Amino acid sequence: MHVSEELIAAGEPLWEAFLDHPFLAGIGDGSLEHEKFQFYMVQDYLYLLDYARLFALGATKARAPEDMRCFAGYVQQILSGEMDTHRGYMARLGITTAAAERAEIAPENRAYTDYMLARGWEGGADVIAVAILACAVSYEYLARRLLERYPGADRHPFFGEWVASYADPGYAESNRTLCALLDRLTAESTAARRAYYREIFLACTAHEERFWDMAWRGTC
Repeated sequence: MHVSEELIAAGEPLWEAFLDHPFLAGIGDGSLEHEKFQFYMVQDYLYLLDYARLFALGATKARAPEDMRCFAGYVQQILSGEMDTHRGYMARLGITTAAAERAEIAPENRAYTDYMLARGWEGGADVIAVAILACAVSYEYLARRLLERYPGADRHPFFGEWVASYADPGYAESNRTLCALLDRLTAESTAARRAYYREIFLACTAHEERFWDMAWRGTC
């Protein structure tokens, strides 16, 4: 079994439990307070800046040109693709990009990005790919499952764009490319190394859960 398959199999029961989180359920049924979503959007915007930095670090640490190009491509995809959704929502909520970038980062957000970047600086491109995976594939899983639980959630006049963007087949294909990158980088990994990958992946998944808790609380 490939490392990506092992990690996703470990993550899916945890992500399934996330679906009952009031923040995600509120997106699914459309009942979430816009103020909570506004706080989440700003925090996730700040998160994505460091997430992009992690991909950039992967491009620096990768050895094969193919892997360097793959990591580098995601930097552009995040900064000019995924973050466009955030900027669109923030514009609708009356938040400028400059204001978002000046916002205080919540402790849970800082703890998550610090953890990923620390693992990235001390490890190689393989570790960076593992740390990245939990966020990328969990959002795809959650959006698809929200659509199954709440048919039409992708057409909600406010939250629909968020659901649709992460349930989009193009986003899923991007994740398959990420999994292929991870599996190339970990092809020769030992059992002990795979256990280390699992530890990092599950730690990032725990940070994802705390991020949803932070978003539901709605304050730093």
